[in-house]
Amino acid sequence: MEVEPTVTKADKKNENVAASASGESAAEYPKMKLAQTIHRAILMSGANPKISPESAVAASINISADLPTKLLEQVKEMENPSLYKHLAPLLQWSALPDAELTAMEDKNKEIIEALEAKVEDAKENAGDMEVLGARFEIAKFAAKSMSKDEALTAYQKVLDLPKLSSGKQMDALMEQSRISSFYGDIVSNNEYIKKIGKLAKESGDWDRRNRLKVYNALHKLLTRDVKGAAGLLIDGIATFSCTELCTYSEFILYTMLSNILHLPRTEIKAKIIDGPEILSVKKDIRIAFKLVSALHDCDYKGYLHAMVEIETVLLADRFLQPHCGYIMRELHVLGYKQFLDSYKSVTLESMAESFGVSVKFLDMQLSRFIAAGRLTAKVDKFGGVVETNRPDLKNAQYRDMIQQGDLLLNRIQKLSRVVDV
Repeated sequence: MEVEPTVTKADKKNENVAASASGESAAEYPKMKLAQTIHRAILMSGANPKISPESAVAASINISADLPTKLLEQVKEMENPSLYKHLAPLLQWSALPDAELTAMEDKNKEIIEALEAKVEDAKENAGDMEVLGARFEIAKFAAKSMSKDEALTAYQKVLDLPKLSSGKQMDALMEQSRISSFYGDIVSNNEYIKKIGKLAKESGDWDRRNRLKVYNALHKLLTRDVKGAAGLLIDGIATFSCTELCTYSEFILYTMLSNILHLPRTEIKAKIIDGPEILSVKKDIRIAFKLVSALHDCDYKGYLHAMVEIETVLLADRFLQPHCGYIMRELHVLGYKQFLDSYKSVTLESMAESFGVSVKFLDMQLSRFIAAGRLTAKVDKFGGVVETNRPDLKNAQYRDMIQQGDLLLNRIQKLSRVVDV
């Protein structure tokens, strides 16, 4: 039983356009759609669920109330006892009989032994290509039905084969990266991506380099390097073929939410709002498009309303959920900053009316961001006025130079003490 979001026409179109041979040959497992389903099922479970089917529907996300139950059926069909044992306590599944789990483990062991026999037979009676194919077959099965460590080890045995081309090395490393990402192992994923990057510089083809950009971008997004991810994502819009990691609609969602925080307003119009590739999936990312358009059109009331809706979208995505609070805070700062840039001074009442919030709420928000140095303004509470205080470029550069000079002097003094000793 498949437990996956509805695939739209736009997704089907973009998943098939310009898909490379290596992209199409990526292993079926681990399925990143399954990882997304697991993430959402966990958020729906427990005494205080973070998302509900009702809030998901409002955010145009396809989540049913029986998602955890359907997910259990899918894990059973995969015959992956390790994944079941990991998810059972998190999703409060009724325990499977020990005999059933043992039967799964015994069956998987028999399959691995048979596949290993194929490897030995290929070594004796066939060539290197047949051995490589047999090794990949073991690794793909391990990624489907065995634990993370066993799957990574199986792909490592592929990499240990002699005379392995750089392209096949990159393919195996990308599979290891996907496995690490599926299980949320950020450290291992980073190591695999670095290895792929080194091979890509030496002899990587155009397709694998493009796919590596997506691997790198999603890793950066997960580690909150939003600016680094934004550049890679927007560069890959026209050539996206990495459907083994995410759908095209998800890719565009990541691109929009990362770039709205860093692209200048003029470039947002040209690269995001009017981008033909983005317009092709506009219906699937309705809330994100509404958010970006409202900011560009200076519709601040609509912008805050879209922010309320986008929060569920952030929570429901495994790459965005860990940074939901950060992204929401940055979106608030972005809206307030753009509004204040148009004024030397403005009344709190007028600004609150523009954003559709109370004066008390706005005063609390502005005070927090001003105290943190995120907004160059000051609030005259008695007069009910917000005054902007934008320093000119020369003064800003002078202050930066003074601060960097102080840091340098402090380091020199520390170094001199060490030398004296």
